[in-house]
Amino acid sequence: LPSRPPSPAAVRCGRVRCVRWLRWLRWVRSVSAMAPRLQLEKAAWRWTETVPPEAVAQEHIEAAYRVGLEPCQRGACRRNCRGNPNCLVGIGEHVWLGEIDENSFHNIDDPNCERRKKFGNVALQCWRLVLPQSICEHLQYLFALLQNSKRRYIDPSGFVKALGLDTGQQQDAQEFSKLFMSLLEDTLSKQKNPDVRNIVQKQFCGEYAYVTVCNQCGRESKLVSKFYELELNIQGHKQLTDCITEFLKEEKLEGDNRYFCETCQSKQNATRKIRLLSLPCTLNLQLMRFVFDRQTGHKKKLNTYIGFSELLDMEPFMEQKNGVYVYELSAVLIHRGVSAYSGHYIAHVKDPQTGEWYKFNDEDIEKMEGKKLQLGIEEDLAEPSKSQTRKPKCGKGTHCSRNAYMLVYRLQTREKSLTVEVPAFLQELVERDNSKFEEWCNEMAEMRKQSVARGKIKHEEVKELYKRLPAEAGSPYDFISLEWLQKWLDESTPPKPIDNTACLCSHGKLHPDKISIMKRISEYVADFFYRRYGGGPRLNVKALCKDCVVERCRILRLKNRLNEDYKTVTNLLKVTVKGNDGFWVGKASLRSWRQLALEQLNEQDEDTEHSNGKMNGNTQSKDESNEEKREEEEELNFNEDIVCPHGGLCISENERRVVSKEAWEKLKQYFPKAPEFPNNRECCSQCKILEREGEENEALHKMMASEQKTSLQNLFHDKCRPCLGSWPQETEELYIVSQFFVEEWRKFVRRPTRCSPVSSVGNSALLCPHGGLMFTYASMTKEDSKLIALIWPSEWERIQKLFVVDHVIKITRTPAPGADPEGALYTSEPQLCPECREGLLCQQQRDLREYTQATIYIHKVVDNKKVMKDAAPELNVSSSEAEEEREENKPEGEQDPDFNQSNGGVKRQKITHQSYIPYQKQGIRRSTRHRKVRGEKALLVSANQTLKELKIQIMHAFSVAPFDQNLSIDGKMLNDDTATLGSLGVIPESVILLKVT
Repeated sequence: LPSRPPSPAAVRCGRVRCVRWLRWLRWVRSVSAMAPRLQLEKAAWRWTETVPPEAVAQEHIEAAYRVGLEPCQRGACRRNCRGNPNCLVGIGEHVWLGEIDENSFHNIDDPNCERRKKFGNVALQCWRLVLPQSICEHLQYLFALLQNSKRRYIDPSGFVKALGLDTGQQQDAQEFSKLFMSLLEDTLSKQKNPDVRNIVQKQFCGEYAYVTVCNQCGRESKLVSKFYELELNIQGHKQLTDCITEFLKEEKLEGDNRYFCETCQSKQNATRKIRLLSLPCTLNLQLMRFVFDRQTGHKKKLNTYIGFSELLDMEPFMEQKNGVYVYELSAVLIHRGVSAYSGHYIAHVKDPQTGEWYKFNDEDIEKMEGKKLQLGIEEDLAEPSKSQTRKPKCGKGTHCSRNAYMLVYRLQTREKSLTVEVPAFLQELVERDNSKFEEWCNEMAEMRKQSVARGKIKHEEVKELYKRLPAEAGSPYDFISLEWLQKWLDESTPPKPIDNTACLCSHGKLHPDKISIMKRISEYVADFFYRRYGGGPRLNVKALCKDCVVERCRILRLKNRLNEDYKTVTNLLKVTVKGNDGFWVGKASLRSWRQLALEQLNEQDEDTEHSNGKMNGNTQSKDESNEEKREEEEELNFNEDIVCPHGGLCISENERRVVSKEAWEKLKQYFPKAPEFPNNRECCSQCKILEREGEENEALHKMMASEQKTSLQNLFHDKCRPCLGSWPQETEELYIVSQFFVEEWRKFVRRPTRCSPVSSVGNSALLCPHGGLMFTYASMTKEDSKLIALIWPSEWERIQKLFVVDHVIKITRTPAPGADPEGALYTSEPQLCPECREGLLCQQQRDLREYTQATIYIHKVVDNKKVMKDAAPELNVSSSEAEEEREENKPEGEQDPDFNQSNGGVKRQKITHQSYIPYQKQGIRRSTRHRKVRGEKALLVSANQTLKELKIQIMHAFSVAPFDQNLSIDGKMLNDDTATLGSLGVIPESVILLKVT
């Protein structure tokens, strides 16, 4: 990290300003926070520079545990000094030492806050109830509670449960309004009273007609329909009246969209529009803020401003002009949020009797001042500040909103005074609920009193104990956890029994490195704590661990002496060793011995810190510790780089050198367990024998590889290899070996000193458990050609001499009469096993439908023509793709100038009877890597992925909405969005055609 801030020139760069500058600030803050603790730690162990471990006295132990540090006075520290166990400032005592607020002694709100205020009778929520069964009964009880309940708000759980709604899902207010009105209308239609039966239609239902007029004959066709709300498009509009005008505008039916006129008995140009026939008493206007985004395939919210007035005259929009159509605004529903899939609804409702406006935000009900609608902060959170648009000016009696979702207008001529008497049975239920509410208020008030009484007692206790908390010099003391002290001072979390086990060392005493999280308190207060809360073990002056301090002293002294010893050892290494007085040391160990010593000392320091098997109170599992030990054992320690596998001195003198006895003794101080090899020690005899055998084997392998390569030149170079697709005329029989054998043999011939020789052909991998052949002649020429290699008879004779042949596999051609090459008969020895062949094909098909993260290609059809990839592939492949293909064809290992076959780099898996043949890319002589053509893109998919999910990927790749995509594969249309790609026959490397409609 930088030790100084970036230069002014660097700061002017935006990226440097937000990354490097902040990084420097964090570094400064961290160092500032650590500085006092580091200074305290250094002061605690400063005596180690002069005092050897064997001379550690009681005063040194107390210095290591920082017993003698001065306690901090109140006001001297901005926060608690964790490095000073005597600092008892800033641990939460300020809550108890100042003026006490009784409300801090409890977390119970005043139950009177739950009582209804004078204006609270317009809440729209419902209390849980068991008695009502039907929706209408719940609605009756809802209105009764709104009228006479004493509660500030009503819990709607019972009403919601009766409706069968899922409270965990985001519900659309307009959809709920439609469904609830339909449900209520259906329920009330069964009532005998006609006024009750038609109440929903009278209040909320209007009529409009779809009118179509033929331009040729003037015939008018009308379709009348009911509505409970008008859905208005707001995109491109600024005023509500403009939205209504567009809703009623005339539409021309021309071209392919012409209207079939029954009078003309033919398709004719026509006009269509909506005519408003009648309006309800309560007019609901739905502003369509949620629209479908074709780019993303999801809904999005329109955050544009729409202006609407408090008085709305609908007469200009009506077909009949002789009625009263002036409406006044009575409610506005706000959708607060930027997403169409989340957010919060807030309702603004006008009291028809008083004309006052109220805002309903769940249980919070707020009365607006001045009898005016005030949207206020509801308009500030529509979208991020960067995309905020300026709010247009609104005249008197008009409002502008970018979040208004539903507008409710009431007919102005309606009676505003409405007196309703609650039925007796409902009033009895309300009174019963009010009595339960009073009982709850009394219970909460009593609990508040008890909490305040306990708080006052705790207050006096803390004031008294905090004065006696510091341990005076020379007086008995205890160490206690800082975390526990803070919990004791925090009334919200009652303290548990004291647990000091996480701070113990391996000797069962207090670890000196845990002092940063401990505090030293007086014995008097410690006695009180253990008597009141219990726990342990107690950590007093007898808990100071001399063994840990002595070990830490030794390690610190070695660290301080390491720099001087490094200079000494460097000078001693320059001296030439004479005779047999020296010692063998690994050159790698000598290069890094200083770093190894420092790491070893740090590990010893950490081991002493965590030797009790716990870190911050969390025990380490045996599996984790064993895993760490295994990792440590894999790393070589000092001088282990010259130890052979048999535990003796390695035979390679290039990896070691002789150092003097003085240098070795210095090194042994830091690595007492390092393996020691005097200068006169002989090398490992077993390694010498193995070295001689290795040299002989290497020479033998080279000779064997040379002989096999010479005798099987064609097999090695892949020249003039026979092909089943065009049977060679020179012979009527060919032999078969597995391609795996050929590849392994080629590796050995190319690198005989690093690869083991191949001794067996291993043709059993090509046979089934019954001894039958697994491949047909047709499959050998196509999909299975990658698994076999064809051998000339002359080559087969040499192979039988050089390798162990477990099974002979031969293909024989019998020419057809009349020299017709297509009518030739091909037979194999051994013969094909039909049952196992069928099982193999099923396994291959199953593998093709269970793939994950495989590549497929989407080809976009342009002008109904597919660019054929095989017509001119060189014109369609980019230079980078061609380079990748050339790279893919390179053989493994070093390049052999004689090795030119194109398939050498294709890695093959060994065939077994258990798994048969896994899916692999096809091709033996030429790469069959798919060549992407213009208008084609590669996608990563899985077999269990649905077609709908694939369409979403295609939408992001081609910017085509899912419903505009027509997909096909091998002439078959893909239509079922819920089907998986595996069930639709989409396999790796498939090409899917995309046609955009």
